[in-house]
Amino acid sequence: MAPVTRLFHCLSRVPLPWMQRAGALLGWLVWALSPSYRQHFNTNVHAAGLAWRETRGAIAAMGMMVAELPWVWMRSTAQPLGDVVRWEGAEHFEAALLAGKGAIVMSPHLGCWEIGAQAIAEKFGPRFGPLVALYRPARKAWLEPLVAQARTRPYLASAPTSLAGVRTLIRTLRAGGYTAILPDQVPPLGQGVWAPFFGRDVYTMTLLGKLAQQTGATVILTWCERLAPGQGFCMHMRPLHAPELTDATCSPELAAAAVNRGVEALVREAPGQYLWSYARDKPPRGEG
Repeated sequence: MAPVTRLFHCLSRVPLPWMQRAGALLGWLVWALSPSYRQHFNTNVHAAGLAWRETRGAIAAMGMMVAELPWVWMRSTAQPLGDVVRWEGAEHFEAALLAGKGAIVMSPHLGCWEIGAQAIAEKFGPRFGPLVALYRPARKAWLEPLVAQARTRPYLASAPTSLAGVRTLIRTLRAGGYTAILPDQVPPLGQGVWAPFFGRDVYTMTLLGKLAQQTGATVILTWCERLAPGQGFCMHMRPLHAPELTDATCSPELAAAAVNRGVEALVREAPGQYLWSYARDKPPRGEG
């Protein structure tokens, strides 16, 4: 076992509330020591037109996100989440699956998105089958075994980030299944369009819009709220009502703009849990 993996195994045994409290301190430490982090954070907050008092909680939340990873990634498959995750609006997701046209979980960099897929697969997998998502191996070799273990769980299935993988998602949705997509991640060159996001044009993925238009799947706005340490999480779910995602004649630009508006709506609900340091306006990387 690699040293980093051993470290994660050890940290995963520490009670989650303790790790979250330590993570909050870590978040403020990084804020104090990293001018570039502060710049990214403040630039994105300013572009969104939000006040400091609304977003300052995201500094501690970033540290909590990192500190939670050992518990989330290394958690035994025999250890169900149970009451650790509460649900609000799960009936919308269930109704979409019962309609037989599939569902797309649209979950941005908000709250504890890492636990989201595990919670959804655990709750809905026994009845509706696995959550199928695209999976790109981690760029850093030392991180890949950890990420791979986090994705290797009951009712979680992966498809490659390729044309074959996209076809797998289309087949899954047309069969009434479901997938999860991180909509505010900058896609590679050629896989997105420029669309407005908090007042700036940013390179936005077209995949989510294409999947919804081609399959008729319901897009479910989802985020996993991090409650106070020791109180667990709350998964929020509701359908995104956007005609641009149901009309196949709508352009990729219009569909991408609708996706970004959905992300904005979620972020405005909980700006203190958004990853403001993410360079959402960075240029796309070249393919390959």
